[in-house]
Amino acid sequence: MLHLISLVVIALSLGCAAGQDLRRVDDTELIQLLTGSSNVVVLFNKNNCQRCVEYENMVTKIRAQLEETLSAIVVQSVDSNLVSIYDPSKEPALVFFRRGIPILYHGEINDDEILDFFNDNLEPAVKELSDDNFEHLTQASSGATTGDWFIFFSSAECTVCQRLYAVWESVGGKLKRKLNIARMNSLESGISTAKRLGVLESPAFIFLRQGKMYKYSAKQYSPEAFVQFAEKGYTQSHPQPVPAIPSAVNEFLGPLQSYIAAENITSLATLGIFALVVLFFVGKKVAKIFGSEPAKTKNKSK
Repeated sequence: MLHLISLVVIALSLGCAAGQDLRRVDDTELIQLLTGSSNVVVLFNKNNCQRCVEYENMVTKIRAQLEETLSAIVVQSVDSNLVSIYDPSKEPALVFFRRGIPILYHGEINDDEILDFFNDNLEPAVKELSDDNFEHLTQASSGATTGDWFIFFSSAECTVCQRLYAVWESVGGKLKRKLNIARMNSLESGISTAKRLGVLESPAFIFLRQGKMYKYSAKQYSPEAFVQFAEKGYTQSHPQPVPAIPSAVNEFLGPLQSYIAAENITSLATLGIFALVVLFFVGKKVAKIFGSEPAKTKNKSK
């Protein structure tokens, strides 16, 4: 009888444990979840991965707390084709989608750290900059009275940029109390600022501090690498003065000056001479017309 009771207890325990397993979804189901209005926590896993098992056990342990405090659906996706969109380093990756906006968790596999990080970042921390608000918000030319800024220049045509969205949100979540984390479109709303700061390609990352700018030139695109650079790594790079705001005249003449400096100098000179000749003859013709008008009037009066 005692043996039978033990078996029943074990069976019930196994049943409860099975009920606590993370729900698995395929890519189709995941896309449906992410395009909805709910918050979603996704653990991207793969088979034969010990660290993935550790993550799964931890997320399973705190699933109820994640669901309650974040008002989120918690699932896992194994061998998903979508993981590289949110974490270039791939599985395991724990991503919190806040009504579609992803933030990648980076840190130890620790229940308190995971809960604290996601609860502290229920809202996006990355600011959106454009040519219209860049100088007003950053005060870059005057010495950054609004604090330090770490800016990610991206573009719609840049595949790598799209895959760094969740990573950059993670950087913003980690550093938001120390400095400003922002993003700009270098080919559209931020094209003039990108040219001003010498951003020639995407992705590009520039750290602004006290009127100086520091370019992040490493190809390590992990949250840890970006955070380390913003906290102290920038001191190892060569600072440059933030370029002054270009005047309206320079904005107009800039392309012309570049053109003159190029191989087209001869054709431009020829075009200029031709234009002067045309203006000379047109001027003479106009002067002749207006000069002869009084004479005609005089003859009529006679």
